[in-house]
Amino acid sequence: MSALPDPTVTNREHELLASVPDGLFIDGCWRRATGGVTMTVSDPATGEPVKEVANASPEDGLAALDAASEAFPAWAARPARQRAEILRRAFDLLQERKEDFALLLTIEMGKPLPEARNEVDYGAEFLRWFSEEAVRIQGRYGENPEGTGRVIVSQHPVGPCFLITPWNFPLAMATRKIAPALAAGCTVVIKPAELTPLTMLAFAQLLQDAGVPGGVVNVITTSMSGDVSEPIIRDPRLRKLSFTGSTRVGQRLLRQAAHGVLRTSMELGGNAPFVVFDDADLDKAVEGAIAAKFRNTGQACTAANRFIVQRSLADEFAERATDRVSGLRLGRGTEEGVAIGPLINEAAVTKADRLVQDAVARGAFVTTGGRRAGERRGAFYEPTVVKDVQPGSEILHEEIFGPVLAIIPFDDEQDAVRIANDTDYGLVSYVYTENLARGQRMIERLQTGMMGLNTGVVSNAAAPFGGWKRSGLGREGGAEGIHEYLQTKYTLAPRS
Repeated sequence: MSALPDPTVTNREHELLASVPDGLFIDGCWRRATGGVTMTVSDPATGEPVKEVANASPEDGLAALDAASEAFPAWAARPARQRAEILRRAFDLLQERKEDFALLLTIEMGKPLPEARNEVDYGAEFLRWFSEEAVRIQGRYGENPEGTGRVIVSQHPVGPCFLITPWNFPLAMATRKIAPALAAGCTVVIKPAELTPLTMLAFAQLLQDAGVPGGVVNVITTSMSGDVSEPIIRDPRLRKLSFTGSTRVGQRLLRQAAHGVLRTSMELGGNAPFVVFDDADLDKAVEGAIAAKFRNTGQACTAANRFIVQRSLADEFAERATDRVSGLRLGRGTEEGVAIGPLINEAAVTKADRLVQDAVARGAFVTTGGRRAGERRGAFYEPTVVKDVQPGSEILHEEIFGPVLAIIPFDDEQDAVRIANDTDYGLVSYVYTENLARGQRMIERLQTGMMGLNTGVVSNAAAPFGGWKRSGLGREGGAEGIHEYLQTKYTLAPRS
């Protein structure tokens, strides 16, 4: 298995791609997939293949679970301080290799290089945060109310875990799951997205360099996700499933997980409202809108999907947003000054265009963009603003996952809350207002697991990330994140 030629790739990129392992990482060793089967990874900015990697079979997936199960008792028994030190070494190594990981993210996922560097920083913070949380796992001890015995409550690692990560943040979504699992004393099998496996393979090598023992972290890359995942999920040795991706796939995985009554964490779809009241600082609101919408080319579960703007401000907001968006440079993420990279594939381009055209057909107006970037190779869609989106438009109910800012006017606070909550999803919301009392009311009234008040970015390793309704179960990050990988035991000891 070797890198495939692409005339747009520089010598440095060729060298980096050649250094990335191309096998499965099982029990601390790199190995071929069963039968030597491979799959191709492509650059979404060009559509050209850049590397072939192992394509795991169901048998390979179970071999990875074998390794995780065998490694679990020793890793769980390892002192928390030692687990913490390994995670901290991984943090330090990731900082040292930041430029390589950033470039790799840009090659396989397409995001602009500055954003890729930000992802490396964000992903590294989970390693540092959970290295610190590893030594703070606590229980409690005390006399029961009757005075007849003493209550001992202790926390224990849940067991081998299966982690499934998405393509849009290949590093950060991996560290957000791996770090708390290892801190808690769990072992893992991780399956990165088929479209972006290279970053996880490079990260597995980094973890080995940091001192993670064989079998504690196992990586399987595959194009047969369902066939490989289901036997792992149904195996009685598995005790935890964590997934980031679409609600549709999450629902299917939950049905499979019910068989073994697995602990589950699900970070699923979103339909984030971005509410701008007439007392907002409009300059700040527009800046926040650009961050909330166009980060990662709109391909984030936290991306604002519906810009709900008070009617008296809607035209001016649209004008200012149009001015900013029309100046965003489109291109391959390695090019200087690029703010908008490619979408992940042609299907994503087709979806974004369908949603825009449906909105226009129902009475909306495109003020900038609104079409494929036809002069470029690759999966590019122009950064777009659509104003006066009408009720019933598909763009109000589907997650766009693309660089399209859709504006809906509202009349009063009650109207804004009704529109914002009119969705099956509840991951994150954004509110811009200079009225403190109104901001407090929005915290109470908006049905989302996270909220940005006068800010367009909410993600932080020290905060509990997760949603309400069909946006998922559980929390990742923060003090809450490690508890997703722990189980509680209560012991009653009679008084002596």
